Amino acid sequence: MLKGTLLAESLRVGADLVVPGLRLARLSRVDVSTSVLATQPDVWTFVELEGDDDLAGPLAEALAGALLTEGGWYADFSVGGDHVVVFAGRIFRYRRGDAEARAEVVAYGASVGVPAHQLDWTD
Repeated sequence: MLKGTLLAESLRVGADLVVPGLRLARLSRVDVSTSVLATQPDVWTFVELEGDDDLAGPLAEALAGALLTEGGWYADFSVGGDHVVVFAGRIFRYRRGDAEARAEVVAYGASVGVPAHQLDWTD
């Protein structure tokens, strides 16, 4: 089963994320003011998603087209033994535990402005 998290604040204004079959598992608002960039809001809306494994491709494509290009945003989810990390216009998929592939994603995230302490997803 696909499981992941999206921050509502990471979506472009006007973005419409439509993935038939994708389900909302949980929605929460969290004060993250001690760990954000000056350009990021102090409160984030965590959208926890789940769905069948075959939604991984459509979800990744939809996210790549909907995420903000500025501000250091990404979304991630796990599917089977893989971890998928999506930035605006860029999708990475690697086997959980593959340190080299993860390092490539972390390096890319840093290059687009994601703070190191926010590149902390769990494989």
